[in-house]
Amino acid sequence: MITIQNTPVRWQDGRFAPAGNPRGGEGTIARSILMAHNTSDEPGRLALRFDAMASHDITYVGIIQTARASGMRSFPLPYVLTNCHNSLCAVGGTINEDDHVFGLSAAKKYGGEFVPAHQAVIHSYMRERYAAPGKMILGSDSHTRYGSYGCMGIGEGGPELARQLLSKTYDIAWPKIIAVYLTGTPRPGVGPHDVALALVGATFKDGTVKNAVLEFFGPGVAGLSMDYRSGIDVMTTETTCLSSVWQTDEQTKTALALLGRVDGYRELAPAEGACYDGLVTVELDKVEPMIALPFHPSNAYPIREFKANLSDLLHQVDKDAAEQLGVKSVPSLLRKAIGGKFRVDQGVIAGCSGGTFQNLKRAAEILKDCSTGHDAFWLSCYPGSMPINLELTRNGSIAQLMEAGASIRSCFCGPCFGAGDVPSNGAFSIRHNTRNFPNREGSKPGNGQISYVALMDARSIAATARMGGILTGADELPDVPADRPDEHWVYDDHPYQARVYFGVGHPQPEEDLVFGPNIADWPEQIPLPENLLLTVCSAIYDPVTTTDELIPSGETSSYRSNPLLLSEFALSRKDPQYVPRAKAVQVAERLRRTDPTAPGVKRALGHFDPVRTGLGSLIMALKPGDGSAREQAASCQRVLGGCANIAEEYATKRYRSNVVNWGMLPFVAADLKQLDLQPGDQVYLPGIRALLEGDGETITAAVLRSGRETPVTLSLPGLTREERDIILAGCLINYYAD
Repeated sequence: MITIQNTPVRWQDGRFAPAGNPRGGEGTIARSILMAHNTSDEPGRLALRFDAMASHDITYVGIIQTARASGMRSFPLPYVLTNCHNSLCAVGGTINEDDHVFGLSAAKKYGGEFVPAHQAVIHSYMRERYAAPGKMILGSDSHTRYGSYGCMGIGEGGPELARQLLSKTYDIAWPKIIAVYLTGTPRPGVGPHDVALALVGATFKDGTVKNAVLEFFGPGVAGLSMDYRSGIDVMTTETTCLSSVWQTDEQTKTALALLGRVDGYRELAPAEGACYDGLVTVELDKVEPMIALPFHPSNAYPIREFKANLSDLLHQVDKDAAEQLGVKSVPSLLRKAIGGKFRVDQGVIAGCSGGTFQNLKRAAEILKDCSTGHDAFWLSCYPGSMPINLELTRNGSIAQLMEAGASIRSCFCGPCFGAGDVPSNGAFSIRHNTRNFPNREGSKPGNGQISYVALMDARSIAATARMGGILTGADELPDVPADRPDEHWVYDDHPYQARVYFGVGHPQPEEDLVFGPNIADWPEQIPLPENLLLTVCSAIYDPVTTTDELIPSGETSSYRSNPLLLSEFALSRKDPQYVPRAKAVQVAERLRRTDPTAPGVKRALGHFDPVRTGLGSLIMALKPGDGSAREQAASCQRVLGGCANIAEEYATKRYRSNVVNWGMLPFVAADLKQLDLQPGDQVYLPGIRALLEGDGETITAAVLRSGRETPVTLSLPGLTREERDIILAGCLINYYAD
């Protein structure tokens, strides 16, 4: 089904041959796009400028505030502000709509594009309006992926978008470029999420494509519609790759013509002799309907295999739930397996991956003249944009879904991050959306709640709904319709023309920004002291720590325009004592800066020099930062006085960038389990400022525990000169202000 080759290959005469050196991706589609956007002359480094950017309503306020504080006067490139996350305006009184009003005022003042709530999911909108062959788009959402249109999308934390707004560049080392070679044609009942989950399952755990660019081509591409390609492409984020791009063809050209943008079409294909750092081969005809069990998209199995091994696999989910969520006496999922069949409580088809025209049309066809049943199971469907919704309404698909008992919702990302369709306690939900991390569905384990999300394709979700909630792969139905590669939909942008504010290139500096009472400036951050004494305020020994665990999604999203208030939620579902521990250290540090001789400072610092040694907190996690691009996973640590993270490795480049941009030290250390750091331990960093002022990458620190000092070597591999200067300044805002 999927095979992986981790050695360089060359594409020659319609086949792959071993290559001694990938030569920087010579001849690849990705290289041609990267070089067209590169402004750096430094070998092995890229300094990229993007063609457009996009943010949604839980990120754009902070980005604009950061850029504004750093001197921005207008948006120097097309910047789209969508409102697809806090669309319901359901938490915190007026604060969600206050953010939307701020966003509109910013689009007017600085010259941007504002998409009101319920009009479109961010990535559906960018596919329809901006993605085109050879372009690059930066987004403050991790699923910024438009590769199916030959457009490289990169999802990053807010500070990287702020840099573009300040006419700076996106600076990275030259990435690996991995060929993803598609062969065959998917069988009826096998959808894009099935292919995507198989790909994620094959690549994530070993880090096969981490921080690489995936380049999709091969004879299998021609058999996939644009919606199908996009459904696979958007999930490449879960492999932890940097970006993705696909070859383009007549299907791409037709799709752009229907979107009114055929002039943007370019044929893209790898050149003869194109060199790749590795190869992933996907035999589409061998992919089966898949299910990704809690609590990660990579925990993927064919539905056939899951049903054949219910007892073992459900027992493992029970074990993972107890270990990762810390909930005692979790009701076993085995109670839902009766007579070899597994009963599901809820189905959701939504968002940038699920809410496409083709997915919802297939679901409607599968459910035609059927019923979802009168028992506990229920199904909700969220079209990705108003044009998609309009076309599905006109062709009768929405009516078919409604007649079957499905609930039709607005264009909203909510179920993907726990702000909509939160299941009941102990319930099991199957979803065609992007993630199924712990708590991602909105439950609160700290309050004794737990529910489960498994990822499946819309076709198998519809098949399960047709069976009244008995888990069923779409290929088990006798009459499942096939997907056609030429299945395009009629795009009508009247909803956008009626509601979207189109202000790109037309700033109105006389306009005032409209601030709601929850919108606050970033608190002041101090430059890096000469020495640091850091207190471990949380130690996480899970194999991977997601950004959802560092700062929960769901209701907390409503407070992301208020850094101080949001920081109260940091690690709240993973380590509820983190915030009070960090605050205690922060109080001592503030006292030190006011009165270094105060008794409280002496107690906190011991024998260390109170004038030259700063106090701060740190988080230790083995592999932090998987998942969302949200900068708040790092900024909340900083707002609470955080100065460093220590990890064996960082799960994603974007999280490490967030750590740096917020002025924190991204330490790496080997054998952290043996070091056994625990909350309350302290780490002394002598001469840390001098280290960053120079070019050193390692420091001999001391771990202070129970009156003893243990030396430990901490590393800062790959810090650029600019990254060092950002940390020295205290954060990106300070750096630009200087």
